[in-house]
Amino acid sequence: MESSSTTRRRATRQKLYEAAVTLIAEKGFSATTVDEIAERAGVAKGTVYYNFKSKTELFEELLRHGVGLLTASLRSAAEETEERGGTKVEALDGMIRAGLVFIDRYPAFTQLYVAELWRTNRAWQGTLLVVRQEAVAVVEGVLREGVGNGELSEEIDIPLTAAALVGMVLVAALDWQAFQPERSIDDVHSALSLLLYGRVSGR
Repeated sequence: MESSSTTRRRATRQKLYEAAVTLIAEKGFSATTVDEIAERAGVAKGTVYYNFKSKTELFEELLRHGVGLLTASLRSAAEETEERGGTKVEALDGMIRAGLVFIDRYPAFTQLYVAELWRTNRAWQGTLLVVRQEAVAVVEGVLREGVGNGELSEEIDIPLTAAALVGMVLVAALDWQAFQPERSIDDVHSALSLLLYGRVSGR
């Protein structure tokens, strides 16, 4: 069991992540100061440096933390489908929904993550590529199993299809939140499901 100090530290880090992600989404990384992050999180400035050596390290850990949550939710959706005997396309469909739920819960993080994917001069580029690959690898695994059991076509380019599915969910969800916020998560999921079933399984 976790000690109370570990639990407290985890809660403090979570507050710092939430403060940093909203500020950086609003103002950009360079314009956001450690003082502002501490103030938004309701902690002393020293607490930030106790938990992270620098603002860059905080942001790098934030990316690891956020994409780690996304990866876990994708993996959980795939496992739930497998436990009830569902198909691999149903697992992919469950992962699309899990991705939408994640993005609906963490919209500022998702905006930040998508923006950072296209920048090449950042100190955390290596970390970003590693955590992105962890998320995409979960989808690749399901696609590979689907090809292996004959459910999906052997012609599928697994790495590119996995990246395309993750990208589709990220971009469609950001579009939903920015331009079509009146639509429900079920509505958006249904639209993406049609795309999945039409384009991937060939039904």
